[in-house]
Amino acid sequence: MTSPGTTLGVEEEFLLVDAETGLPAPGATAVLACAGQGPTSLQRELLSTQVESATGVCETLAQLGDQLSRGRALLASAASANGMLLLSTGTPVLDGGPPPHTVGERFESIMGSYAGVVANYQVGGCHVHVGVPDRDTAIAVINHVRPWLPSLLALSGNSVFAAGRDSGYASWRTMEQTRFPGGGATPWFGSAAEYDAEVARLAECGAIVDEAMCFWLARPSPRFPTVEIRVADAVPTVEEALLQAALTRALVRTALSEVDSGREAVRVPDQVAAAALWTAARHGVTGFAVHPFEHRRVPAASMIADLFKHVRDALADTGDEDFVETTTKAVLREGNGADRQRAAAVDGPRAVIDMLAAAVSR
Repeated sequence: MTSPGTTLGVEEEFLLVDAETGLPAPGATAVLACAGQGPTSLQRELLSTQVESATGVCETLAQLGDQLSRGRALLASAASANGMLLLSTGTPVLDGGPPPHTVGERFESIMGSYAGVVANYQVGGCHVHVGVPDRDTAIAVINHVRPWLPSLLALSGNSVFAAGRDSGYASWRTMEQTRFPGGGATPWFGSAAEYDAEVARLAECGAIVDEAMCFWLARPSPRFPTVEIRVADAVPTVEEALLQAALTRALVRTALSEVDSGREAVRVPDQVAAAALWTAARHGVTGFAVHPFEHRRVPAASMIADLFKHVRDALADTGDEDFVETTTKAVLREGNGADRQRAAAVDGPRAVIDMLAAAVSR
């Protein structure tokens, strides 16, 4: 890590589907064996229909974009060689029933703990890591970032389908996650010790498998000196993943500045935070959002504009301002992934699958 709030990395979770039927395909082992390794780390997920690509540590969006593109290309090529397509989507378009889970002691423990909740849990996310100096700072940063998580979710919404049908949500993945204990917006903590004690209590209660696993949407990484923001759906394109990364880094940089100046984060009430996340999952970038500070409904586009204003100086510092402004306007104009899935669905589910498969390389 060079300076706090500079380094970043992204983990992307993908779905494998049969190239002919479009149904989820349990081909992770074959795809990973064929793909090899590049600048990204290619890994298994809980279910055999999914794979993950994790970038290395990057300092610029150009570096990050190159690694994201190369990771996607390796996995897409390996999927094609095995009669499959690689999709970046929060939930499957078609429902093929519960797939086999990945073999391994930890995976077995997760399946044993959560049973039916994870049996068909084929959801994909885009997780962004940003470097911070220490865990206490990470907690303070999360407190400041917490009110803006719904806006990141709204921009990323890309999981329309539930059991093969339109759920009516921009992010059905978010609804799937509410079935786990201790999920949603991260509670306000005064220190890393408070955070660790609460995670340990959840583990002692049996609500999580171990202390390295929690379901909050923002957390200090259990492995790296980073803040990990896990609110976004898996997004269709590299450009949208870069948008999430740039906004997340800017939020962390802004939070670090606020922490350095002694400003404490606003304590958004838990129920308001939950309502804001639900509303973002339901409506995405269309309709309304919940203003976390004013506790009222506002247009979603207005809340996203407020996010941009909040982080504008940080974006200018890293040279990302023009990219974020242009890409955000494009999402508001053309719709997020969920909007584009619905537009394609007019021609049937196969059109959605083909659209998502083509978007992986963009």
